[in-house]
Amino acid sequence: MTTDFQPLDDAFAQRVRDSFDKQGIMGHIGARLGEVRGGYCEIELPYSDAVSQQHGFFHGGVVGTIADSAGGFAAYSLMGPDDGVLTVEYKLNLMAPADGDELIARGYVVRPGKTLTVSRAEVVVVKDGHPLPCAALQQTLMRVQGRADVVG
Repeated sequence: MTTDFQPLDDAFAQRVRDSFDKQGIMGHIGARLGEVRGGYCEIELPYSDAVSQQHGFFHGGVVGTIADSAGGFAAYSLMGPDDGVLTVEYKLNLMAPADGDELIARGYVVRPGKTLTVSRAEVVVVKDGHPLPCAALQQTLMRVQGRADVVG
């Protein structure tokens, strides 16, 4: 994993944090923004019944949601202050039941581009203090130039 990319905007971390705070879904599920660097982003989600499925594990949909957002914000961190970002596609592999106390999604840019950026996210579930890999995502994101209001 390489995160040696240079952001186009010195205020990228605050821009990512502001955008994260505007996403209703992140607040709705109780997600928190963790570390943000150029080309890298972490999102944490504590367990609650509201994000579980019928067996008491984290629901696969919320695993995908935080993975998509972590990879998306990693890409967004490398874009200009007037740019927005949209997910074009992603592939999510659920490798193990997300059975634990907290999820952590770590998104990072694989290849930034002028129009399309490829990112990945790895998701671990923390149980009794031990992180276990539970999901991996690869995605393509589109830069929307001149539309800073488009982030999703």
